[in-house]
Amino acid sequence: MTTLAPTDRTALQNLAAQNALPAIASVAVRFAYLVTLWSLRRRTRRHLKDLPANLLKDIGLTAGQAQMEARKLFWIP
Repeated sequence: MTTLAPTDRTALQNLAAQNALPAIASVAVRFAYLVTLWSLRRRTRRHLKDLPANLLKDIGLTAGQAQMEARKLFWIP
């Protein structure tokens, strides 16, 4: 499973926050960040619903909690 490292998130946020970027570039960076975040959520939730009970126990979730999280839409945090 690929994850977005905190340093990657910070770099993207800093890049998007710079005033030196043209407006369209800033919008493009923010859009790219959002799509990346949504993709990460979707993949993570898809994998979560397939985890066996012993692995769910290791991460502190019940099967019901995992299913509830897996049913969330990707744009919902």
